[in-house]
Amino acid sequence: MNIDRLHELKQKLTNDADLSDIWLFYMDHFADWPEFTDLGERADNEYLDAVLQKTCQQMFDRAIKISDCLLIYIAQYHLFHGAFQVEGRIGCVIYFEDIKIGLIAVSADYPATNVVKYSRFSEMIQLSAPNRNDRN
Repeated sequence: MNIDRLHELKQKLTNDADLSDIWLFYMDHFADWPEFTDLGERADNEYLDAVLQKTCQQMFDRAIKISDCLLIYIAQYHLFHGAFQVEGRIGCVIYFEDIKIGLIAVSADYPATNVVKYSRFSEMIQLSAPNRNDRN
């Protein structure tokens, strides 16, 4: 495992159109390496919980239940990554909080096949409404 390739993953996540290529890069270079997982600590993230819920609901066009979510945060690289289940389907997420972009991959079928649904997401910054004290 070459941790320096996280920079390349960030670039792919930001620029590449083929989400499966991004996911395969992550799986090949990071996900299957225990030393990668050992770099981080278990974490909770309300934003990611909400994104997973909403996105999976849209992926499957119905209300769904997410369970067994295990997020790991690697502070040095501002990276959340982890796995979860969506009604028996396997799902995974990566999210760089410094650039506020992530990717979700979920098995499309149950029992699992090699068909995967992907969704890239980015955090929207909510600006406050202008008021009379604002200056241009």
